Amino acid sequence: MGTYAAVVLAGGAARRMGGVDKPALPVGGRPMRDRVLAAVADATPRVLVGPVDAVPNGVRVAREDPPGGGPVAAAAAGLALLDPDTTLVALLAADLPLLTRPAIGELLDQLTRVEPQPDGACFVDGDGRRQSLCGVWRVSALRAGLDRLTGERGGSLSGAPVRALLAGLVTREVPWSGDGPPPWFDCDTDEDVRRAEEWAR
Repeated sequence: MGTYAAVVLAGGAARRMGGVDKPALPVGGRPMRDRVLAAVADATPRVLVGPVDAVPNGVRVAREDPPGGGPVAAAAAGLALLDPDTTLVALLAADLPLLTRPAIGELLDQLTRVEPQPDGACFVDGDGRRQSLCGVWRVSALRAGLDRLTGERGGSLSGAPVRALLAGLVTREVPWSGDGPPPWFDCDTDEDVRRAEEWAR
């Protein structure tokens, strides 16, 4: 599948959960962000973007500018820490506790082995909604999107939506057909965390 990097976005405010450090909440006995990082253990490098105290060995840490500036600002901070020759990156939310390495492998296959090759591949849920922060993308396409968006917004990426970053990119939408729960399942509420715990047992 070739070498890829991973950028995990952990800077959300978790307003629907009382402002807790959502990625640090445990599912199956492990913080959600650690479960996401484990799913991309073979990525080089792995970058975690957000306010974190401790990370696994070898994980690079970045902070979006400004802090709390949203996922696009966080993506820019993460991409800035990639090695110059990195061509593919998994761009992931930190609240995906059911993400697995086989799911990442499916996205990489769809990005690199299916013709014509797109700019990115991400999962879609059962209703056809793109799960853009559960995807693998060409670094050059994301950087071009960041440059375009920075110009359009007068130099600031703060508050920019992910859909604006990905506008114009050719995206392969991938329905999950593997075993187990959907890898794109994100935890936005306490009830979501309880559901993820049941699946993780």
